[in-house]
Amino acid sequence: MVIAGYQKKNAILSDGEKKIVSYHEIGHALVAAMQSHSAPVQKITIIPRTSGALGYTMQVEQSDKVLMTKQEIENKIATFTGGRVAEEIVFGEITTGAVNDIEQATRLARAMITRYGMSEAFDMVAMETVTNQYLGGDTSLACSVDTQKDIDRQVVALVKGQHEKAKEILRKNRRKLDELAAFLYEKETITGEEFMDILGRKTVPVEMEDSGMENPGNLKDIGSGESGKKNTGKESVTETVMLAPGKDGAEA
Repeated sequence: MVIAGYQKKNAILSDGEKKIVSYHEIGHALVAAMQSHSAPVQKITIIPRTSGALGYTMQVEQSDKVLMTKQEIENKIATFTGGRVAEEIVFGEITTGAVNDIEQATRLARAMITRYGMSEAFDMVAMETVTNQYLGGDTSLACSVDTQKDIDRQVVALVKGQHEKAKEILRKNRRKLDELAAFLYEKETITGEEFMDILGRKTVPVEMEDSGMENPGNLKDIGSGESGKKNTGKESVTETVMLAPGKDGAEA
């Protein structure tokens, strides 16, 4: 099974971009790992893919799942924001790398409110219908203009709330964020077992120079392994996709 495209040969990230992507992906993984009811992290890589992803974090359910609870969906949204949050906390700046995360978080939040009946304000009322479900799933709102504005406000509030939750998680675990990002920077691909081993052991100060990674502070300043286990659950992949200037879509 190919996740997020094949490895992109001859694709070389600058040192600064490699540091950013390392923190971005660990941000996703750390937020996921510190929440209950989240799928375990299986693999993290910062090797660019042919899909345009500069890295991805793979979570694999321990058993087949068909239904998702409200809390599980909220956790997914928080995990999608974790990469951007890592950039904010570590570098004090943000990049275009969260474009795919933003789209997925927004889509989930909107579905919770308009289709899944997970909004207290609208209760079990469908605000959106899906047509051609098996041919792309076009959606159309079935409500007034004023209600559409209310939906937009609720979507923004929901994503903002999970964004803040992710910030709290990463701030409380800043040392682990640094330690794991340095390890990923050096190895480029790590397994879920390696990730959990570092997360579970006593934190020690990270010497960025020893890993070839300077102590990050500001974006302006900084300029293949497998777990060996057979995956049997659904794979949830979070991608980091950076856009080339002037492009409307992901750079392939």
